[in-house]
Amino acid sequence: SVLLFFFIIWLSVIVSDMIRAVLEDDVLNRVSLKKGVPRMISVIVRFSLISVGIFLAVSAVGMPLNQLTIIISAFSVGIGFGLQNVVNNFVSGIVLLFERPVQIGDAVEVNNLIGSVKSMGIRSSNIRTFDGAEVIVPNANLISNEVINWTLSDKKRRIEIFSGVAYGSDVHRVKEILLSILKHHPDILEEPEPLVLFNDLGESSLDFRLLFWIDNFDKWIIIKSEIIFKIHDALKEANIKIPFPQRDLHIKSKSID
Repeated sequence: SVLLFFFIIWLSVIVSDMIRAVLEDDVLNRVSLKKGVPRMISVIVRFSLISVGIFLAVSAVGMPLNQLTIIISAFSVGIGFGLQNVVNNFVSGIVLLFERPVQIGDAVEVNNLIGSVKSMGIRSSNIRTFDGAEVIVPNANLISNEVINWTLSDKKRRIEIFSGVAYGSDVHRVKEILLSILKHHPDILEEPEPLVLFNDLGESSLDFRLLFWIDNFDKWIIIKSEIIFKIHDALKEANIKIPFPQRDLHIKSKSID
C-alpha cells in the first residue's frame, strides 16, 4: 500500500510535467494571450493534476479521511513552529502567479540587485545579474519589498546624458548639434520627442541635458555610448571645446625682514 501510494503520486507528477510541456510548447504559444498568462495556466494545470493524484493515492490505499485530517493537522502545527518562511514564500509565489507583477524575462531591480528574471518557482525566483551572477531571491522579497520592473508593460526607457561646453561657445549652435544627433539616431523614438535643455551655468562649463526614449531596454547601455561618441565627434568637428575643471591659484609673496 505504501509503494502504491507513492507510485501514484510519482506518476501524477510525471504526467503533469508532460502535459505542462505540451501546453507551453505546442498549445499556449499559438494562442494570443497576455504576458504571463501561459505560465499561470500551465502551473495551475500541473498542480491540479498533482492534487488529483494525491487524492487518488489516498483512495487507492484505503486511507480513512480522518487519518488524512490528522496528518494535515500535524503538518499545520509544524508550520506554526518552524515553517513560517517557507509558507510565506509559497503564498508569495501564488500571488506572483496570479497578479503577474514580475515575469520571466523581465529586467528588475530589487534593493541593490539588478538583473533579468530567468526562472520563477513556488518558493523562490532566479535572477541573473548583468555581471553574470545568478541570485536566488525568495518570492516573499518580491512581494513585501519595493521592486522596480523596467519591462513590465513594455521595453521603453528614457536615457539622460549630461554634456558641457566651454564658456564663450554659441549655445544655440550647440543645441542644434545635439538635437540633430538625437533625431538622426535610428534607435531613438520620435515620440516622446527628444529634448536638449540648457541645464546650468556651471563653474567651468555651460551644461546641457539630453533626454530621449528608446524602445529596446536591452540595448540602452550601447545606445547611450553611441550617443556620447557622436557628441564628442560632432563638437570636435564644430571646433567647440569640451572643458575640464580649472582652478586659478594666486600666490602672494611676503617679505620677511
